[in-house]
Amino acid sequence: MSRFFAAGSSDSESGSSDEELYTESESGEDSEQEGSESEEGSADEDSEDEGSGEGSESSDDNAGGFLKSSAKGGASRFLRGEESEESEEDESKRVVKSAKDKRLDEIDATIRTIDNGKKINDWSLISNEFDKLNKLISKGNQSTAAPKSYIIAVAELEDFMNETIKSEKEAKKKMNATNARALNSIKQRIKKNNRQYEDLIAKYRADPATFETDAESTPEPAAPTTAPLKLRTADYGAAITAARSEDVQAAEGEFATIGRDGRAVTITAESVLKQLRAITEARGKKSTDKLEQIRTLEKMFEVSATIYQKIRVLLILIATRFDLNVATTGFIPIPQWKSAQEEIISLLHILEDNPLYIVQEDVEEPTEIEDEPVPVNGEPLKIFGSVVSLVERLDDEFTRALQNIDPHTPEYIERLKEETLLYSTIVRAQIYFERVNLELSISRVLLRRIELLYYKPDQLITLVEQLTWENMPKTLTSKITPYTPDETSLDLINAICVTLYAKDNGVFRARAMLCQIYHHALHNRYFRARDLLLMSHLQASIHTADVSTQILYNRTLVQVGLCAFREGMIAESQQALQEICGSSRSKELLAQGVQMQRYPQTTPEQEKLERQRQIPFHMHINLELLECVYQTSSMLLEIPFMAQSGNSPDAKKKTISKPFRRMLDFHERQVFTGPPENTRDHIMQAAKALATGDWMKARDLIRIIKIWDLIPETDKIKDMLGEKIQEEGLRTYLFTYAPFYETLSIAELAKMFDLTPRKATALVSKMISNNEIAAALDQKTSAIAFIPGVEYSRLQNLALAMADKAVQLIDSYKYR
Repeated sequence: MSRFFAAGSSDSESGSSDEELYTESESGEDSEQEGSESEEGSADEDSEDEGSGEGSESSDDNAGGFLKSSAKGGASRFLRGEESEESEEDESKRVVKSAKDKRLDEIDATIRTIDNGKKINDWSLISNEFDKLNKLISKGNQSTAAPKSYIIAVAELEDFMNETIKSEKEAKKKMNATNARALNSIKQRIKKNNRQYEDLIAKYRADPATFETDAESTPEPAAPTTAPLKLRTADYGAAITAARSEDVQAAEGEFATIGRDGRAVTITAESVLKQLRAITEARGKKSTDKLEQIRTLEKMFEVSATIYQKIRVLLILIATRFDLNVATTGFIPIPQWKSAQEEIISLLHILEDNPLYIVQEDVEEPTEIEDEPVPVNGEPLKIFGSVVSLVERLDDEFTRALQNIDPHTPEYIERLKEETLLYSTIVRAQIYFERVNLELSISRVLLRRIELLYYKPDQLITLVEQLTWENMPKTLTSKITPYTPDETSLDLINAICVTLYAKDNGVFRARAMLCQIYHHALHNRYFRARDLLLMSHLQASIHTADVSTQILYNRTLVQVGLCAFREGMIAESQQALQEICGSSRSKELLAQGVQMQRYPQTTPEQEKLERQRQIPFHMHINLELLECVYQTSSMLLEIPFMAQSGNSPDAKKKTISKPFRRMLDFHERQVFTGPPENTRDHIMQAAKALATGDWMKARDLIRIIKIWDLIPETDKIKDMLGEKIQEEGLRTYLFTYAPFYETLSIAELAKMFDLTPRKATALVSKMISNNEIAAALDQKTSAIAFIPGVEYSRLQNLALAMADKAVQLIDSYKYR
């Protein structure tokens, strides 16, 4: 009985332990059933062993049976716990997949989504998933072929699209607007996309079963390992190094570049156009490494095997170099600018040696990547691109560099020396455009050429032309501007301007005319400059022109005024300079700086634009010289006019130069005036001396101004100023003291102002003929006879003024 009870107790205990385990366990029903069966088997074995045992050992067996059963029950419980912990650890370990496997899984999932979209005819969904599918394909290595599942999917999608379009036409049904737009969009994209896989798609359509069988028999990637999530740094580095070495070895015999993911990007002559398209699409994106693109394009140019490839690569390479400057106020590095200039010359050299290849703007950009066009039957092949835009950008970057470099440093001089390279590039581009007869490009490059010449003296232009044509290939020549050793700058600029005048573009004509006028004025051809300016009628329409053209107009007008001053035409000079120098914004109007104001009225954006328009320092017109010329001309006109006005209140309101009159009034109100310290002080004191008749003091004060040394032929200018001061001193004297004379000897008058009698007689005769003074010349006595009673007193002038105002009041009251 004890044995029976022992067995029963063991069974009951094991059962109870099993029940406890079942209640405490977190596993499923299947694991519970397996556990109960294993426990029942162990209990039967125990009973059989006890039944076959000896009777003398029954008590021991009873105790032993209890211990055994309890021990076994306990052991199974603990063992079960260890097994469950191990299984939980196995389940907790993540499965690590390679990027390729993940991409394939995403591709399969996207294809299934496209199939679902086809079932419900949802073309918006299909369009989005098709874009996603192509992005997943493009993420793979370029050397890796597209999966066959992708080929099958795009082939079936194209067939389904054609069927849908056909069924719509037959049934004359219309989709909703969103679905129809998505269908039209994918219709255009899928045809362009499937051109890349024409052979594989044709193979699939020829025998779909065999193609799918080949796809299924393709060896699957290795099973994912259950490696730990974290790798040691040394192991990770070793793995990357091994991957890179394998990729480089795989590309043995070809140029290989290591990408960001550590894989080799192979550049071959066959893949140049395809990779060129990828680089073009990546331009402008924030994540694009421009320097890496430039290095890749340089190596692609070395690998290029055909003329077409070299031209396409150079066009993209030069434009990518200019992309390095994204800011409007900066400039590309100087080495990159030099490289771009050399590459433009290389491009022009290739086009000159291969006349059947023409780079032109009005050509459709090729959509094919692998297909390389070639000239057929001697017809020139037109390639999409713009050489003149590259030349213009080269010029713009050179100007920006000069704007941002301190002009008082040797760096500015070194940079300015490279202007000869820029000019030679422009001339060579002009010759190429003449050969291929690109009219618009010819006009644009001619305008750039004249804008590099118009402000230079004749000697410098001749030297630059000589150096340019000496370094030019002997086979190149220009029909518009043929070079001859005895050619002058006047002939060269006239040839360029005549060509631009014949064009329809009004901006080109206006800028060319202003450049030619500036050049005439710079070389003291005042009358030609004046006549050309008046015939152009630019002063009537310049306010509608762009800002850069207005700046050029202001510079031209100022140069015409300086030319008139150098020629001794004081009135014409003052009139030309009045508009610019009469305002306080001459620096901004000439684009030579920004005026610092205590309370600025411009916004930061406007100020930024102002700084972008600044011209380089070597093109500046000296503002101090400009002010000196304007104030001196105003003095020579204003002082005699003030003396002529006398005490008339109406005459005092009339002024020739308001800025000069304000400065003169301020100077006269000062209690104490010391010796002159600057240009303005010299002119003000000279004006006061001239007004009192002390012309010698006025002449000396004007001559010792140091700024005159900046004008060529300084001594000639000073002598001219001395003569003008003598003449205006005589006129001022007559206007001031005529009422006190009845007659005045011409010889005495000429002696007072150190003039010849002939010159004095001419001046007096001119004043009499212009009704400036009431007098007559007595030729017998060589004297001036003044006519009394013409000059009014101060009281008479005031009475006349009051009478005029009364008449105005009566008229205004009458019309009310």
